[in-house]
Amino acid sequence: MTLRIHNTLSRDIENFTPIEPNHVRMYVCGVTTYDLSHIGHARMMIAFDLIYRWLKVLGYQVTYVRNVTDIDDKIIRRALERNIPIRELTTDMLAAMHADLDALGVLRPTHEPRATEYVPQMLAMIKTLEAKGLAYRSSNGDVNYAVRKFAGYGKLSGKSIDDLRSGERVAVLDGKQDPLDFVLWKAAKPEEPADAKYESGYGTGRPGWHIECSAMACALLGERFDLHGGGDDLQFPHHENEIAQSEGATGKGPAAIWAHNGLLNVDQVKMSKSLGNFFTIREVMQRYDAETIRFFLLRTHYRSPFNFSDASLDDARAALRRLYTALDGVDVPDREVDWAQPQAATFRAEMNDDFNTPGAVAVLFELANEANRTRSVDAAALLKDLAATLGVLQQTPRDYLRAGNTLDEARIAERIATRDAAKKARDFALADQIRQELLAQGIALKDSASGTTWVKA
Repeated sequence: MTLRIHNTLSRDIENFTPIEPNHVRMYVCGVTTYDLSHIGHARMMIAFDLIYRWLKVLGYQVTYVRNVTDIDDKIIRRALERNIPIRELTTDMLAAMHADLDALGVLRPTHEPRATEYVPQMLAMIKTLEAKGLAYRSSNGDVNYAVRKFAGYGKLSGKSIDDLRSGERVAVLDGKQDPLDFVLWKAAKPEEPADAKYESGYGTGRPGWHIECSAMACALLGERFDLHGGGDDLQFPHHENEIAQSEGATGKGPAAIWAHNGLLNVDQVKMSKSLGNFFTIREVMQRYDAETIRFFLLRTHYRSPFNFSDASLDDARAALRRLYTALDGVDVPDREVDWAQPQAATFRAEMNDDFNTPGAVAVLFELANEANRTRSVDAAALLKDLAATLGVLQQTPRDYLRAGNTLDEARIAERIATRDAAKKARDFALADQIRQELLAQGIALKDSASGTTWVKA
């Protein structure tokens, strides 16, 4: 089955064929390094880590660029609050992000450009836009993009300029010719620190946020590349503005496919630092192991929004333990995946269908049930090898199960009750699976006429 990916630009699932045979060029918008990364950032990073991994499974050479925004109003404010240089703040936050993502099994991209290292390329693109009449200098020293002069504005998000204008709530400020215009180059303010200021033909200042990605993507991947990714909240205005800048400068749409991950919500509201309803990755890892967090985020399709909750994480942890229990005690050999094998073929078809992880994970549980029932080495080996493409089930099962042995008496009673119900429903595979799961956690069950009791194994 050919790989098919949902393209936000066309609003359809399309067959994927890279521009350059066997080579995929992929750009994903990274984080702004003023604070620790939160679990919503992990959602995005793991979604595109999944895509990166699967493209490599399919045999493609992948050039993956994930940028770092290291100059920004929030960064400047935080550096001033801490009384440290901007570079020190962003370097510290980048190192913390790497530590968190490494723990979550997120592979490093091919290139991780910092915005401050590509200011000359940004200025060159701004000058091109100005020469084409798409950018203008305003009275306050900023350089702005003239949105109405780009005919295709709104094609990614589906927003029309007239609709956007009808919703205006503010007057034209700061020398903009139109409220929809956005800044390409921001003139420096006297109170800003010296390390936030860059020299240019437009005077001292710094680049706007949107121009960063256009310039870095073009510099590292070319004027047109295969796939551009990011969170669903970036469709407008960030990615819409990227298209206007890149296509305005080069005459080419920057990406053939635009992919957006659904957002992680709290009580149906987007998790974000601005709303204060977020949890850092490190806070969550104090209560749940990193692989459980990764598995929790992978079980939902990458384009679907979903809620963050302890109950969902608890369920993911229990599910992951069931998979590890199926591998426990089985001597699994190293071997290549036989993609002609029926379950492997189903797994591949699900992943080729716009990276359908819920379908792929269902195959893992089918194999786990078979391994539990028959203790089949082949089923266990295939389970482990297919899970590896998702970045899970690569620890030693006994070590993982012992490390996560946090069952209290209430939880044990709940698992016994679930097992009793399974036995009554004649679902003996599930009943045995629960017995094995508890045994792996040091809990041995004893059945008798009066019921089931447990002792520490």
